[in-house]
Amino acid sequence: MKKLFLMGRSEAGKTSLTQALKGEELHYVKTQYTVTKDDTIDSPGEYAESKRFSVGLACFSFEADVVAIVQAADEPYNLFSPSLRSFILRPLIGIITKTDSPYANVPMVKQWLMNAGCDRIFLVNNVTREGIDELMEYLAEDPAQLTLEQAKFKQSLGLNEWDPLPEGIDYPAG
Repeated sequence: MKKLFLMGRSEAGKTSLTQALKGEELHYVKTQYTVTKDDTIDSPGEYAESKRFSVGLACFSFEADVVAIVQAADEPYNLFSPSLRSFILRPLIGIITKTDSPYANVPMVKQWLMNAGCDRIFLVNNVTREGIDELMEYLAEDPAQLTLEQAKFKQSLGLNEWDPLPEGIDYPAG
């Protein structure tokens, strides 16, 4: 299973998402510091909300197989800049929570996540568990294992380790 790093604004639903992924009953817990458990890394929203702490997000991302921007469907504003993935050297996904909110604007939040460079976007409801299975299936896929030579070859093509090789191109023999 891939190790998932969650970042997003306070009250976006990161901690509730970790509880939903584990099948636990939801209960409010304020994340005061970065919590690493099993297959998730949960960060305080203040890390994303403050320039002073945001560098910590990049540092923690190196401990994960995949990084997720978590944004509630009723977010009043976007914290994450376009092309965010330029400093994150991991696959980047978006997770939209609180999809049942009367103030939800899923198309707008989805556009923010696409602009940030998310490879995939998942819509979830932590309370009803809607969308959790699809996210779990994605996380269940084993991360690609490359040799050093394969990683160097992909890098020479301008690809990340998780990007597929272009059609018709194979790894060099040897």
